[in-house]
Amino acid sequence: MLAPLYEVHQFGSRHYIDLLHPRAEDKKHARRALEFAKRALEQKPRILVLDEVNLTVAFGLVPKEEVLELMDHVPPETVLVLTGRRAPKEFIERADLVTEMRLVKHPYQRGLSAGVA
Repeated sequence: MLAPLYEVHQFGSRHYIDLLHPRAEDKKHARRALEFAKRALEQKPRILVLDEVNLTVAFGLVPKEEVLELMDHVPPETVLVLTGRRAPKEFIERADLVTEMRLVKHPYQRGLSAGVA
């Protein structure tokens, strides 16, 4: 309903990633997402959200240096949002705003699966 003002592009697969042993396919999806983000910045969006990119870096799916390089090329009119746990200190140092969330209550605690609340 919000198109063309809002777009969502998902690059991961539908299965959970074993972060300690990511598959080659998982790394390929992460690489495609980062390349897409680089191209998206060329369009100077008002906001670009890289959801779960911090965990992606923490578990070696994409190199931290490549995300830092992307951060160097964010146009002044664009707000870049990086989400996920385990943000590298370099991301935190460069950020204008850092927020940490903590779990208070989650449907998983009642045995509900993803997408069911």
